[in-house]
Amino acid sequence: MKSVFILLDSLFQLYLWVVIINAVLSWLVAFNIINTSNRFVYRLIELSYNLTEPLLRKIRNVVPIIAGIDFSPVILILLLIFLRNLLFEFFAPNLF
Repeated sequence: MKSVFILLDSLFQLYLWVVIINAVLSWLVAFNIINTSNRFVYRLIELSYNLTEPLLRKIRNVVPIIAGIDFSPVILILLLIFLRNLLFEFFAPNLF
């Protein structure tokens, strides 16, 4: 059972990093630091977008963009950290 919780923790951490990378890539594209005509860069942005956009879209439906700033990645990161802590607090207190 300990292995399952370690796997879930790793998946939470991996997805957390994908959300962070997606936010940073969107900033780099917005400020024209990276060029999306590069095929590798475009694929990387497309992959991160496809992985994060379904959850970010649901958050954007609840919390609108305020003054041109999208807070949905921050909210998603906080939710992921909360769910990870909740998982280990209630379901695996005596495993570690």
